[in-house]
Amino acid sequence: MERARPDLVRRRTEPSSGAPLKRLQWPSWMPIDPYILLLLGTVGLAALFPARGTGADVASGGSTAAIAFLFFLYGARLSTREAVEGLKHWRLHGTVLACTFVVFPLLGLAARGLEPVFLTHNLYTGLLFLTLVPSTIQSSIAFTSIARGNVPAAICAGSFSSLAGIVITPLLAASLLGNSGGGFSAHALIKIVLQLLVPFVAGQVLRPWIGGFVTRHKKVLGYVDRGSILLVVYTAFSEGMVQGIWHQVSPVRLAGLLVVEAALLAVMLTLTWYGAKALRFNRGDRIAIQFAGSKKSLASGLPMASVLFGAHASLAVLPLMLFHQMQLMVCAVIARRRAHDPEAAETPTTPVPPVAESRIAVGTGRRSG
Repeated sequence: MERARPDLVRRRTEPSSGAPLKRLQWPSWMPIDPYILLLLGTVGLAALFPARGTGADVASGGSTAAIAFLFFLYGARLSTREAVEGLKHWRLHGTVLACTFVVFPLLGLAARGLEPVFLTHNLYTGLLFLTLVPSTIQSSIAFTSIARGNVPAAICAGSFSSLAGIVITPLLAASLLGNSGGGFSAHALIKIVLQLLVPFVAGQVLRPWIGGFVTRHKKVLGYVDRGSILLVVYTAFSEGMVQGIWHQVSPVRLAGLLVVEAALLAVMLTLTWYGAKALRFNRGDRIAIQFAGSKKSLASGLPMASVLFGAHASLAVLPLMLFHQMQLMVCAVIARRRAHDPEAAETPTTPVPPVAESRIAVGTGRRSG
């Protein structure tokens, strides 16, 4: 038998220089969003090595700049023309906005009866803040597409929610939270305008010149977005560790918070589906309403909480972080089941437009928002 030549063996077993190596992907069976693991790792880093003194000042300054840059990119990504065209479906968008900024906050206020027996004051404040933040974009689009719903409607609904949230969320926080958490004041409102609204408007103004660059480099800028949010989380939880507020949370309280959030998500998923059905929306629209109207954005909520709550932001964002992961896991199951509905076979699959990946809020990866 002819012996194999060593050089031929190497050619068979080693990838050629021209062939791209296969990229490692997150296992599809893993139920936890990988970005959530990064967030939890950042929380652990802040617990072990919190920023103090000069380090805290540097982290705070970097966090402030990161938040402003995030909202500048949000403004640069939003296509004004497409947003105006999306207004044609005003009934659907109005329904999603009502779910996000009316029904959710009302349920949050109703949960006040759980304080202080079931939830501590700080955890309830975080839960109420969770109900005030805007909806997601990317995960709403992804789940709507999987379930064979109205993808363009999900794109516009999520975009309008994020855009409206820049103004509505601080106003709701001022009226409903009052002096809870870090204390909402005129100074905090000015910070919101300077750190969120002004950069967003600047991004919109400069979009004709930088929009193409942002779209071409959306993957790189996506990593910048996520890194900025990690910096915001590290700064917030470092301040919480220095202030010692984590001693106020026990495992029993955290378990109670999870139960409350599971009930909140279940109520919203039920209301958005059957409410949209009662309003005579078709199947595709009902799917878009359910996924866009029942979820909350971690990418938008974290920077807002950092501005609104200051040193108390760590406990304020904890309910949002838990709810974010819960909504991804539950909605992934629902989307797959919706795709096998008898009506789904009669609904043509709507491809996701290329611009969908460059919308307002960058999600936290393939399954986030």
